[in-house]
Parts: sequence; C-alpha cells; structure tokens
Amino acid sequence: MRATGVKRAFKYRFYPTDAQAAELSRTFGCVRKVYNLALAVRTEAWARQERVNYSQTSAMLTAWKQTVELAYLNDVSSVPLQQALRHLQTAFTNFFAKRAKYPRFKSRKKSRKSAEYTTSAFRFRDGKLTLAKMAEPLDIVWSRPLPEDASPSTVTVSQDTAGRWYVSLLCEDPSVQPLPATDTAIGIDAGLDHLLTLSTGEKIANPRHERRERARLATAQRQLARKAKGDGVNRAKARRKVAKVYARIADRRRDHLHTITTRLVRENQTIVIEDLAVGNMVKNGRLARAISDAAWSEFRSMLEYKARWYGREVIAVDRWFPSSRLCSTCGSLQGAMALHVRSWTCDCGTTHDRDVNAAKNILAAGLAVSVCGAGVRPQRRTPGGQSATKQKPPRREP
Repeated sequence: MRATGVKRAFKYRFYPTDAQAAELSRTFGCVRKVYNLALAVRTEAWARQERVNYSQTSAMLTAWKQTVELAYLNDVSSVPLQQALRHLQTAFTNFFAKRAKYPRFKSRKKSRKSAEYTTSAFRFRDGKLTLAKMAEPLDIVWSRPLPEDASPSTVTVSQDTAGRWYVSLLCEDPSVQPLPATDTAIGIDAGLDHLLTLSTGEKIANPRHERRERARLATAQRQLARKAKGDGVNRAKARRKVAKVYARIADRRRDHLHTITTRLVRENQTIVIEDLAVGNMVKNGRLARAISDAAWSEFRSMLEYKARWYGREVIAVDRWFPSSRLCSTCGSLQGAMALHVRSWTCDCGTTHDRDVNAAKNILAAGLAVSVCGAGVRPQRRTPGGQSATKQKPPRREP
C-alpha cells in the first residue's frame, strides 16, 4: 500500500464582504448559543448523575429550532451548529478521561469566534471556496499553495480579537513523509536568558517579543483604561488596538518557534527535552511575564507534532531530574544552586556553563530512557490526548 500524507490545516487570511461578515457573525453567535444551551442541559443532567450524549443534544437542537425564541437558528447553516455539539461531546469525553477540565460556557466577548463547516456545507472548486448560505466565494489571500489536487474535508472560519478573518482548510498533504533516519541526537535546556541551549553548546537567543512591544502595549492599554466601560464604539476601538498589539506579538513568536522546531526536527533523529511544569512556573509573579513570553509549552507542542510527521522521536525527561547540578563529566551531584549562578566548577576540575551542562545531562538521561523506557514523566496536556513522554511516529505500511 502506498504511504499517504498526514491531515494538515492550511490557514489563510480573507476579506469578507459586508454581507458575508454579517452572515458569519450571525453564525458565530448561533454556534455559541447552541453550545451553551447543550452545555447547560448536560450540566443539569450531570448534577442528577445522568449523562446526555451527542445524539440527544442533536435531537434537542431540532426541537429548539421549532420554538419562537430560537427560530433564528434556522437562518444559518445547520452544519456549524451540529459541529458545535460534536465539539462539546469531545470536551466531555476528554473530561471523563481526565485529560481536561470540565467544559466552560462560551462568552460573547472573550470566547473565540469560529464556525466549522464539513463537506456538505461548502463548495471548493477551481481554487474558490464558497460557504453555505453565501452567494459569492470568499476573497482569500492564498499566501502559500495548497497540496496538488487538494480536497478539503473541513473548513473552519474564525475572527481573532484584532478583527482579522481567517479560514483554515483541513487537507491531506502527501508531501509530509518521514525523513531519512539519522544517528544524531540532541538535548535541549529551555531558559530565559537564552530561549534554548543545545547539548552541542549552541545557544539560541530569546527574542523577547513581548518586551519589544511593551511600550506600544502600555500606550494602547492606557487609552483603553480611559474609555468608559460598556459596549461603546470608542471602547471597542481601543480594545481592538490592544488586541492588534497582542496579535503582532503572538504572530512573531509563533513564526520564530516554527523556524526553530522545523530545523531541530530536520537535523536530529532524537530530541530530548525537559518535562517543564509551565502552569506552575508562571505562578512566580517575578518571572511569569518572561516565562509566558518564552512560550515553552507551544515550543513543545510544535516539536512533538512535527516529530510525528517526519519520523523523529521526542523524549521528555522527568522535571525533577537535577540536570543543572549534575556534572556531565564525572556524574557528581552538587548542592543547591541559585538561579543567578550561570557557571560552576566541579570537584573533578571541570568548569561548566550551567545551561550547556544541563543540556548534556538531559541528552544522556533521554538516551537512557530510550534504551530502558523508564524514568520520564508524561506531559499533562498533549495534542490529541496522547502521552508525550516518548513521541514516536505511527508505523506506516510500505
């Protein structure tokens, strides 16, 4: 059997007409309403120690549409509404499997605005995408080509807090295939002075995207604070200015992480990282801002799914492993070491750069894990709900 590519989302920006923007805004509102109604029903049932599944909420949706109060649900495509119920079912599945917290209600102001369309609710022909309930195709900026003969299985339309519109097409990409195997392995120590330190001695600088935009962000936030609270037009404009600054920061950070992770995956067969408890680390008020800006969790997620794509292996070493205090030359363990100590000399006479030494120890521990398969701690939240302790690609049939 011929190997096929992976399912991959291709995201593009588009510029809707006034009619399309109004239609999509109505759809976002209906999706949020249906999700919240179904969550309320399931929450009440949960309090009675009963369970309501997707099929039951789907039948409820049909009944809701027939009421006077919710008749407006008939004005938008039914597919995004059904997809909202499916997403809620997935959320409860993850909750019952203890992979996620209990589902939360969607807020009109804070929740992500998005709607998902399956093949029955859109038409993709000759490079033009037309959604249900729309007469004209979307004006999409094709910033990169889709795979040849691409046939999207799902289309997701969203609007971010900065007011930008995006469409994401889920397609099979045959160009994503395992890379030729190599014998290279690398250990990575994450930090703040340097974003990453490799066991080879290379240090990757921390761009500190949030710090570079801090003055502009502070100005926008002061302007927002001066506006009267409520749903006024001026406050909405000020809020959008703040969102645009945050969007600029997130875009630059994501682009930088994509560049780093792609390079690491292409160059190394085995990549060893620390299983950092980022959620606990950001509780440190002095370092929370810098830790959030470093985006270690996002870096790990990117590294793991790209490793699965290209046939690489990612190993996460236990977060309690004393990588910084262990001499990578003789193996002796030092006592407590403050964060400001960036270099130290072991009793064996070796002078260590703290971060490089940690990366070497992480690599050695990871290779031991690869041999014996023990001594690691899985990430609590991983894409797809799978353990990220040791990520290996699925076997492919020849």
